[in-house]
Amino acid sequence: MSEAAPEGAPPRKNGFLSHAIGWAIAIACFVYLYFRIDAAAARQGSSFAPYLASVFTSVPWGQWLALMIPYSLLFLLIDSAVVWRVINWFNARVAYVDVLPVRASTYIISILNEQVGKGAMAVYLNRRDGVPGWQVGSSMLFIMFCELLYLTLWATVGVTLRWDALPEVFHAIPLLALGVAAFFVFVVLYFRGTILPNNRIRERDIMHAFRQARPGHYLGIILLRSPALLAAVAVYTSCLGLFGVDVGMGEMLGYLPVIFFGAAVPGPMRSVAITLWVTLFPDNAGEMAAFGLVQHNFFIFFNAAIGLLFLRRANREIWGSAPTPSA
Repeated sequence: MSEAAPEGAPPRKNGFLSHAIGWAIAIACFVYLYFRIDAAAARQGSSFAPYLASVFTSVPWGQWLALMIPYSLLFLLIDSAVVWRVINWFNARVAYVDVLPVRASTYIISILNEQVGKGAMAVYLNRRDGVPGWQVGSSMLFIMFCELLYLTLWATVGVTLRWDALPEVFHAIPLLALGVAAFFVFVVLYFRGTILPNNRIRERDIMHAFRQARPGHYLGIILLRSPALLAAVAVYTSCLGLFGVDVGMGEMLGYLPVIFFGAAVPGPMRSVAITLWVTLFPDNAGEMAAFGLVQHNFFIFFNAAIGLLFLRRANREIWGSAPTPSA
């Protein structure tokens, strides 16, 4: 166990540095977006603000909400199912109806930090079943690794289907996928003890899920998660049409996994994801900036609003009972 910081010691700078990097990335993205949108406005004989306002006023928002609200609810159900499945594999027997409200409430925290949101699941299982926090953290890490695998897989499928229609930079995705596949093989062999059998890192609690996982577990999570991505492809394609930009579902399948990677980059307002949309559709800078802004941020804040509905129950589940003796 690490020693506590002595009284009066200066606070750690890691948190400040990560926030500073996130804001620096966001500022750089927004500066880039401003000049791209301003140039698009100038081509139409307008200025920045009126041009962007005209984009927002032209969208049929009722139809857009009719697409986004069901998608957000579907994502919650699938995301909770993924967490429930992994916890039951590697940590404790928990009912899906017990996981869903806690997972939904963590979306509130995830507005600021996704990792802290996942940490609430560790608190929940520790208090409910006495599961060590590091072991639950291992399950959350396993989920993140599976997300890398499934996004890479679907990005490769999308690029393969729309090879000639996508920007040339996307042609590197199959090569990156080979690297991810090689890393996956290494992970499986390492935790089986085939590679580096004397290395003890695998014995730590944070590696608990990976020690138990078999290839079928990885495949199961990819299959369970994939309907959310395929639904996103359909919804984002339809929503983009409401913004006046036509794109095929096959083309969107090549774009969206990469965009979701960008959304994971630290920084407020999912600025990297918005910038990627504008970069991919440079002739529709205003439409794509507005689209990226409302798509990603509505998804975050609407999910947080769903979490508020479950917050009282989640608080009762997490804090309403004392830890079990095994904790």
